[in-house]
Amino acid sequence: MWSVDEHLADILRSVRPLAPIELPLLDAAGCVLTEDVTVSAALPPFDNSSMDGYAVRVADVEGVTEEFPAVLGVVGDVAAGSGNLPTVGPGQAARIMTGAPVPPGAQAVVPVEWTDGGTGGGPASAMAPGAPGPEVRVHRPVTEGQHIRPRGSDAAAGALALPAGTVLGPPQLGLLAALGRPAVPVRPRPRVVVLSTGSELTAPGEPLEPGRIHDSNSFALAAAAQAAGAVAFRVAAVADDAATLRAVLEDQLVRADLVVTSGGVSVGAYDVVKEALERESGIEFRRLAMQPGKPQGFGLLGPAGVPLFALPGNPVSSYVSFELFVRPALRAMAGLPAEDPHRPRVRALLVADAPLASPPGRRQFLRGAYNPAAPGEPLGTVAPVGGAGSHLLAALARADALVEVPEDLTEVAPGTELTVVLLG
Repeated sequence: MWSVDEHLADILRSVRPLAPIELPLLDAAGCVLTEDVTVSAALPPFDNSSMDGYAVRVADVEGVTEEFPAVLGVVGDVAAGSGNLPTVGPGQAARIMTGAPVPPGAQAVVPVEWTDGGTGGGPASAMAPGAPGPEVRVHRPVTEGQHIRPRGSDAAAGALALPAGTVLGPPQLGLLAALGRPAVPVRPRPRVVVLSTGSELTAPGEPLEPGRIHDSNSFALAAAAQAAGAVAFRVAAVADDAATLRAVLEDQLVRADLVVTSGGVSVGAYDVVKEALERESGIEFRRLAMQPGKPQGFGLLGPAGVPLFALPGNPVSSYVSFELFVRPALRAMAGLPAEDPHRPRVRALLVADAPLASPPGRRQFLRGAYNPAAPGEPLGTVAPVGGAGSHLLAALARADALVEVPEDLTEVAPGTELTVVLLG
């Protein structure tokens, strides 16, 4: 049997990052940038006001107070987006809005709350609507550059804005838009085709005939692929017929960067995936020293070498296998950091009413509910959810973690420190 680590290492050796493509900004969300992006023009591109108020010369408001204000003539109104700017001379001010360019001659911006707002009364609380008054009383002094965002203060022209390898989240996309970039080169989201196999499977919403069950794996695995950052295509369940499965796979390969099947990989008489694919030179079926998920298939399918994961059919087995093996492969194909291909892992103390049994020589993955460490405590706790059965889908739905029991343990006592894979 292969170990979990050996199987994962073989997978990661076999997959390659997808070739870069140019994508519009919103389509590039969550993708990895493949080239450095530099600042083509200063950001912001001009000195602008950080407040609603009045653009003034510093000398004209030096030493002013509410009792002895400076009375300045208002030469114009400057709104955000203004292009025709008034010049502020001695004894003058220009009413200015947040984000508006600072007019020539002005050295600082006095917030409107430090003035009478042009009303001739006491301190204003906001800009008065309409045209500015002929004069404004300023009650407090300012220093040069105060309440002005200088040109290039966010990013100077020629500076590195985002290095290659950056994962593009909302702030990064906002920066790219501010720099005027409509599209960027990225590694695209992998396209994943997901299909279940089994003549017993019925689509949700359809009535169940005797001996049949609803197809749950394809929905869980497609959702898992989406959560991993991929684009998922769920295919209707395929009956236990090797020729049909081969035909479906051939049709789907044109839109697949990776294929995931579930079911038909064990040693039963109707294990259609093995029957259909075991003659493929790139597909190998293995037994892994793990529970659940002992039978696994993996290889590169077709002329393009599309990675194919043949997962077990039991719902828990297929989901655990996806988290351990498919998710890391998708991260690698998307060009995401490879330091830790798994979900976050923490150490936690087992909470249970009695010792838990684990099969000898196999790494067991129990479903668990994780509680983070309380203040002052070094470790959190994890409690098993449901039993070890690989069909217990309801228990899996209540779990937020996988509890990893090493191969050399056959019994785990309450209070044992274990590794926990966080699923949330």
